[in-house]
Amino acid sequence: MRYCRIATHQGPKFASMEHRDGEDWIADLLDGRDFPEVTGDFQRNDIFFESFPLSEAKLLAPVVPSKIICVGRNYRDHAAELGNEVPKEPLLFLKPPSSLIGPGAVVRYPALSKRVDFEGELGIVIGKQAKHIREDEDVRQYIRGYTVVNDVTARDLQKSDGQWTRGKGFDTFCPVGPFVSDQIDAISTGIGLKTTLNDTEKQVGNTRDFIFPIPELLRYITAFLTLEPGDLIPTGTPAGVGPMQPGDTVAVTIEGLGTLRNTVEAE
Repeated sequence: MRYCRIATHQGPKFASMEHRDGEDWIADLLDGRDFPEVTGDFQRNDIFFESFPLSEAKLLAPVVPSKIICVGRNYRDHAAELGNEVPKEPLLFLKPPSSLIGPGAVVRYPALSKRVDFEGELGIVIGKQAKHIREDEDVRQYIRGYTVVNDVTARDLQKSDGQWTRGKGFDTFCPVGPFVSDQIDAISTGIGLKTTLNDTEKQVGNTRDFIFPIPELLRYITAFLTLEPGDLIPTGTPAGVGPMQPGDTVAVTIEGLGTLRNTVEAE
């Protein structure tokens, strides 16, 4: 299934997607049973729904996570470009859910920072509560699907603070979308990623180059933390990160998951 989250006259709704005649369409609204984290807020109450092209929808972030658990330095070339050693075990940090924005939304360049970077990443969306995942378990049963993430970072504040909460946690610093899909297998196959800034290619990577693959990440995380349905795990960024400026447009494209595009404006 591929699904997105859209603005409607009844509030935000999850919606299924179909490909028709070379174009994506909003096929139907979802009733919330597959989304226990938001059941009650997103249950369908329309008597009649008429499908329409995705291009006409107001897209929102397709996730409503209780937490966003990010993975740092999960590509050797990215660790090297910032002068860091390759971590011996997964390097984790949190972004607040208040940092979420959707496709087409504006990244606000904070007055507190002099350098704000893009970081294109594959995001894992959790579909089932997970704690202490065993070595002999297939982690796929806990994954609802995958999406595109831009882990926006105030690089100067990240470096000066010594910890990453402020540099990673500003409002609008976690663009996500345009949709979630379970139709790719990011565990068995490498998934290609590309980031452009004002249509100039900046990042090219593939998830087969992860230092810590997805099963290892999920087992590591759930050894100390319970993952809940809807939680989001950005899995790290390849080399090529760089600064954005007000007026820029950054686009992250992942095979099978579409393109997440956002503009940057001064706070």
